[in-house]
Amino acid sequence: MQQRSPSYFQDVDTCVEEIVVRVGKRIVLGIPLGIGKPNPLVNALYRRAKADPELRLKILTAITVETPKGSSDLEKRFLEPFVERVFGNYPDLEYAGDLRNGQLPANVEVAEFFFKPGGFLNVPMQQQNYISTNYTHAARDLMENGINVLAQMVAAREVDGESWFSFGSNPDVTLDLLPMIEEARRQGQPVVTVAQVNREMPFMYHDAMIRPVAFDLVLDHPGCDFRLFGAPNMPVDAADYLLGLQASALIRDGGTLQIGIGCLGDAIVHFCRLRQRQNALYNQLLADSRILDHHGDLIQRIGGTEPFAQGLYGASEMFVNGFLHLYRDGILKRKVYDHIPLQRLLNDGAITEAVDAQTLRVLLERGVIPARLAEADVGFLRKFGIFNDRVCYRDGDLVMGETVRVPADLERPESYAAVVANGLGDRLQGGILMHGGFFMGPQDFYEALRTLPERESRQICMTTVRKINHLYGNEELATLQRRDARFINTTIMMTLMGAAVSDGLENGQVISGVGGQYNFVAMSHELPGARSILMLRSTRESGSITSSNIVWSYGHTTVPRHLRDIVITEYGIADLRGRSDKEVILALLNIADSRFQPELLEKAKRAGKIPRDYQIPQPYLNNTPSQIQSRLAKYQEMGVLPDFPLGTDFTEEEIVLGRVLKGLKLRLSTKGALMKTIVRAMTAGSASETAERYLARLKLDQPTGQRDKMIQKLIVSELIAGGYV
Repeated sequence: MQQRSPSYFQDVDTCVEEIVVRVGKRIVLGIPLGIGKPNPLVNALYRRAKADPELRLKILTAITVETPKGSSDLEKRFLEPFVERVFGNYPDLEYAGDLRNGQLPANVEVAEFFFKPGGFLNVPMQQQNYISTNYTHAARDLMENGINVLAQMVAAREVDGESWFSFGSNPDVTLDLLPMIEEARRQGQPVVTVAQVNREMPFMYHDAMIRPVAFDLVLDHPGCDFRLFGAPNMPVDAADYLLGLQASALIRDGGTLQIGIGCLGDAIVHFCRLRQRQNALYNQLLADSRILDHHGDLIQRIGGTEPFAQGLYGASEMFVNGFLHLYRDGILKRKVYDHIPLQRLLNDGAITEAVDAQTLRVLLERGVIPARLAEADVGFLRKFGIFNDRVCYRDGDLVMGETVRVPADLERPESYAAVVANGLGDRLQGGILMHGGFFMGPQDFYEALRTLPERESRQICMTTVRKINHLYGNEELATLQRRDARFINTTIMMTLMGAAVSDGLENGQVISGVGGQYNFVAMSHELPGARSILMLRSTRESGSITSSNIVWSYGHTTVPRHLRDIVITEYGIADLRGRSDKEVILALLNIADSRFQPELLEKAKRAGKIPRDYQIPQPYLNNTPSQIQSRLAKYQEMGVLPDFPLGTDFTEEEIVLGRVLKGLKLRLSTKGALMKTIVRAMTAGSASETAERYLARLKLDQPTGQRDKMIQKLIVSELIAGGYV
């Protein structure tokens, strides 16, 4: 990596001008996925391209996030105050709006390898430019597209008296790109690296730290700071809770956890916390939900229902706010260490994190350190806290403080005794609780990371996605660290043969992307004791039409059926690993919605994959939404299953209005319910005082025109029907 001093800029347009001067008018811009994008710089460069048709700009990225806008007047009334409060001065990426509206200029192209889920469905240009790749191959594929400008948002801080930048949320791909860029430079290719400092970005340590000299240009001015894009927690409903409850019982104490963002991840975290805090209640819930009746053997074999005595270690491409909640509850507490022999001793139980004479004795007996210590050995022992900071190596001796000096030979009784008496630390140091590639979440998550004490923050290592998502080049250490791993992801559909459909439709439309899902599923088959768990809702709704998410076959696959493992719906768990096709089909039929079981069964029989006389067992023939509600009703009334288990950015009024608007939108889109909804609204009477705060939030408390008066009646009617007024 070059060691030139970067050029600093306070004005974004001047920085853009310098980029053009250095690389010319054909710019291939690589920017991170998610929240690591330097939006003001990207917007200025995009505006420059719009103003200059001779400048050709190609943007390579993933997960272009946008503040919610609302597609109707009523949605805008609801969203605009929320967006102003939660997103503040976050500057939307201007290319995203032009893409959606079909107004991207001919000299600009945007290619992504992962879409914000559903964000660019039916947007032809993005569907055409989508790059299908595993997350671990993203850096390679971006370089293949000819990146000549790499731009990243960074945090800045002095650490031990030296100036450092931190990739903060996104070391994931950039750490892989930097050595590739240096190689391109050695081959004579002009490439410019740009950092934009943002004081809102949490400063993360370890691999995320980078010297300012790694960049050619640095944009640093408070006027370019902006609030990070916050992904609000979404409500968790009964079906989500049943999915999360089952998954939580498959997590083994002392193991490794990977989860994603969204309501299903929040449900898993909620039940892990319940398992820890109120274990008797947790087990009663499992029993009342009949989960133990159907899956007790599987849970006992690979999971558990007891509190987390050893705790969990997090290894997840996405560091979501749920992990921080697990940390605060004393669940995320199993530390791993970047040293193979040390990690092996911890796994074997030969040593613990508490340092004592036994620790030193085991290290000597196992040959981790020699009896005659060299300076490097003392450095290792100090680094991991086995020796305290008072110990130093000097001319073949161990010096401890001002009065103790002995030969650095632990075979000598006097040296060993002196070290035990004066040189040992209290606990191992340098352990990591969480490895993540990127993070995204609500605003309180970012604030917690910004204010986390350094000692605690250093237990989180944001690093390259290649280090997290697969094993190659890191097999031995990763295998030791990721014991009993549970890689829990969501999928859209499952075929009865066990293939997963997670990123796109059979007509070629891309919903999101492969991301790291394939990597984690494949890794679960390589790591001892690891399991891949795919979660999906059994059905989906479009207007008044309900469809099954378990299908006989589908014309698109994300994870092939030979990698099938564990699948969970709200109706149960299917353990598919090592099973025959017949067994896989039977297990998936048992967790399908009962409205679709007969058709699925008949298709399997016609294909000759199931005996003609087979019938689905009686206990699985009542997989219906009403059954879900009945299984959880008692616990919902007890307040055990809140709408937002990890908190929310929505106010109480907004939570209620969110439910009201969702229900109203569904009814107005259904012919059978449309007239009933309108008639009910017309006969609802005038707004009561208790409805005023909801109407005021939508600026409908004093409607002026007939249209607003009708909308007011619809809202009041829905509030009454929901029991809110």
